This record gives sequence, C-alpha cells and structure tokens, in this order.
Amino acid sequence: MTELTERAVASRVPSLADEKLGVIARRDPVTVPPGTPLGACIARIRETGTGDSVFVTDPDGRLRGVLTERDIFAHLVGQEADLEQPVEALMNVKPRTLNLDQLVRDAIDLMQTGRYRNVPFVDADGVLVGVIRPVDVLQYLAEAFPEELLNLPPRPHQLMPEPEGA
Repeated sequence: MTELTERAVASRVPSLADEKLGVIARRDPVTVPPGTPLGACIARIRETGTGDSVFVTDPDGRLRGVLTERDIFAHLVGQEADLEQPVEALMNVKPRTLNLDQLVRDAIDLMQTGRYRNVPFVDADGVLVGVIRPVDVLQYLAEAFPEELLNLPPRPHQLMPEPEGA
C-alpha cells in the first residue's frame, strides 16, 4: 500500500514536475485572424464560456499575439471604447509561450510568476498547437495521486476516534 503521509506525497511531486508538457492534456485555443474587431474578439471569449483569451494567428497558424480579459479591462473599462478597432490595438504582440518539450515545472513557474491563466503552446515554427491552463496542471497532478485524493477525509487533519461503518 502507498504511504499517504503529506511527506510521502510531496516527495513524488518533483518527479511529476520534471515530466515533459506533452503528458498534460491541452485545450484547443480560441483564435481570430489579424484585423478582427475588438467587439468580435470579446464575443468569441464569451462564446467559449471557459476561455479568457483569444489568440491571434496568421493564415499559417503562427501565433501573432494574445488578447486577454486583463488587456480588455485595463484599456476599455470606464472609458468610451471603440470596439471596431482591430485586435492589434490591444493585443500583446510578444506573448510568453511554451513548447511540448519543456517541463511541467516550466509551466508552473510561468503561471505563478507571470500570473498567466492561458499559456499557448507553439511548435518549432511558432504554430499555435494548444493552450494550457492552471486547472490542466492541477488535474494532471491530481490524477497522479488517485488513492491519496479519494481516501482523504473531509477534513484531512481531523482524527476520527473510531472507524466509521460496519
């Protein structure tokens, strides 16, 4: 039986963080072509329900920029907004990216230090191949500990005086 102590579980996490990002399921990115009006970008973000970014890609699929909710709020909220201006007016033209050969640890570091919620994956040619979110990393880590997570009491530090059940 696997040891369920906090120390035993923590000792397994570093090896998981040193796996390549290819082991984590990635999401399909919400993309728009260059020149898309900001209003249409906002509509695309709303349509997805889970995404908070649109990725601007050229006809070959290369990543040209990212427009996030944070960009929208920082520049449009509280002022007259021209939603007909092109996405290039607000998008980040040098987004941070990852590739599938980098480590899970790299994604965690980028998300933590840069406060990114959607990190794009690109291949060697700069083609957008997917997006990873913090919940995807958490799901990957949680799936590595099914016994530990499924056997946790409702309050992990609570000691029961006697076992429940028959």
